[in-house]
Amino acid sequence: MTKLIGYARVSTRQQSSDRQETDLLAAGVRRDDLYRDHGVPGARASRPNFDRAIDALHAGDTLVVTTLDRLGRSTQNMLALSEELRVRGSGLRVLNLGGGDVDTSTPMGSMLFTIMAALAQMELEVKRERVVDSVSKRRKAGMDLGGRRQSISESQIRNAVRLVDGGEPAAQVARDLGMSRATFYRRSRALAD
Repeated sequence: MTKLIGYARVSTRQQSSDRQETDLLAAGVRRDDLYRDHGVPGARASRPNFDRAIDALHAGDTLVVTTLDRLGRSTQNMLALSEELRVRGSGLRVLNLGGGDVDTSTPMGSMLFTIMAALAQMELEVKRERVVDSVSKRRKAGMDLGGRRQSISESQIRNAVRLVDGGEPAAQVARDLGMSRATFYRRSRALAD
């Protein structure tokens, strides 16, 4: 008896795979045949539950994903997956490709899969390029790059208090430290206690 094996993946623990799971269940995947990876980036070749999903496939079964990028972003890895599915006698169904099966054992299906894999990798590379470009532009403009704030030492707070005592505006000193005026006052009071 052939089965649909579903696979859902999100890159970070904070993300939810609920939408993917809903779509996979609506496509006919049974809840028992649904594998999920949370906090696993697509660029990583080894994903624990993805490996289990592949192991669950038998001849005639179909691997179902919502989008091609859930499988990964490297063309090389996706082509290796295509070959592995072909050897197993299993198919692949990508729901965002019109819901049709992409039969990687046929020349047309193999070509479509290869093109889509290359596009997924290109999308990743374009995204990386945009991030690098944005960071360099923000850095040149002296803008905040985001991320975790640097911790401000007690010594820096003491020096900032001296500046304020010397007549510098507290708001400007706090801004130069990268904190709000209220946080600056709270930190300076904590040192005084």
